[in-house]
Amino acid sequence: MRFRPCIDIHDGKVKQIVGSSLDDRTDKAEENFVAENGAESFARLYQSQGLSGGHVIILNARGTEEYQQSKRQALAALYAYPHGLMVGGGLDDTNVMEFLDAGASHGIFTSYIFSDGQIQMDRLRKLVSVAGKDHITLDLSCRKRDGSYYVVTDRWQRFTDQKLSVSLLEYLDSYCDEFLIHAADVEGKRAGCDRELLSILSDYDGAPLTYAGGVGSYDDLREIKRLTGGRIDITIGSALDIFGGALEMKKILSIIKED
Repeated sequence: MRFRPCIDIHDGKVKQIVGSSLDDRTDKAEENFVAENGAESFARLYQSQGLSGGHVIILNARGTEEYQQSKRQALAALYAYPHGLMVGGGLDDTNVMEFLDAGASHGIFTSYIFSDGQIQMDRLRKLVSVAGKDHITLDLSCRKRDGSYYVVTDRWQRFTDQKLSVSLLEYLDSYCDEFLIHAADVEGKRAGCDRELLSILSDYDGAPLTYAGGVGSYDDLREIKRLTGGRIDITIGSALDIFGGALEMKKILSIIKED
C-alpha cells in the first residue's frame, strides 16, 4: 500500500468538497476546505516528502472560465513537481500532451472514455496511440444504484450503464497503467470507507489501483489495509490535516508502513 497525495481544484482554488454535492448547473459544491495557498505549494510539499503518484483533479467543466482558472492552478502544480503528479479533468486525445509536456506523469480519464453510457473503445485506442499506455490512468469512480456499482462521469454526476467489476478492470488494464476509483457516495464525508466496494476491488490483482473516499479516522485506514491485504493504494483528502482535517500525514505514512 502507498499513500497517494491529492490536489483537488475548483474555481481556481485548492479545495476539498463533498463529491456527491457537485452540480455543474450552478457550479456549486459543499465545501469542506478552501486553501489560501495555490496548488504549487501543495505540490512542493509532496515533493519534499518524497510522495509521488498523486492526483491533481480539475473539478470544473471544460469550456468554462472557471475551468481555465483551475487549469492554470493545475499547470502550476505540474511545473512545481515535474513527473510527480497525474492530472485529470477535461482531458482527451486533443489536449493530453499539453499536460504531459507540462510535467504530468499520467493523464486521468473518465468522461472521454465513458460516453453515452458505454466504453468508447475507439477513443481509448486513439488515446493509447497519442499518449502511450504508460501515461494513462483510468478513473472508474462509481456510485451505487439498484444494488450494484456503476461508473459515473461528468464529475460524478452522470451514471453510465457500465457496472464496476473485476472483469472490467481486467479488460481495461491492457489499455492503461493505473486505475483511480473514488467511492463517490462517501467521497468527502469522512464517515468511513465503502467496505462493499473495497471487497470487490480486493479481488483484482493487476495494474496499480488507488481508492479514494470516506476515510475519517486512522482505524478506517487500517481497515482498508486489512480488507485489501495492502494491495490497494489510498488517497485521503478532507480528513487530512493539511486540508483542515484531523489526520496527520506523518501518522498516516507510519500506519501504511506497519506490518
